[in-house]
Amino acid sequence: MSLPLNPKPFLNGLTGKPVMVKLKWGMEYKGYLVSVDGYMNMQVSGSSDESEVLLYKFL
Repeated sequence: MSLPLNPKPFLNGLTGKPVMVKLKWGMEYKGYLVSVDGYMNMQVSGSSDESEVLLYKFL
């Protein structure tokens, strides 16, 4: 059994790396993680779906 992982430091460690964000209603966005806030809103740049920086609620 693995140890529990705190998601905030894990997500902060992914800053600047390529990620795929899947929304709860099934839409997927691939890009580079710019930032994550305390509510787990994610800012993704270079998204494969839109060219501007996008802000999504991670649900």
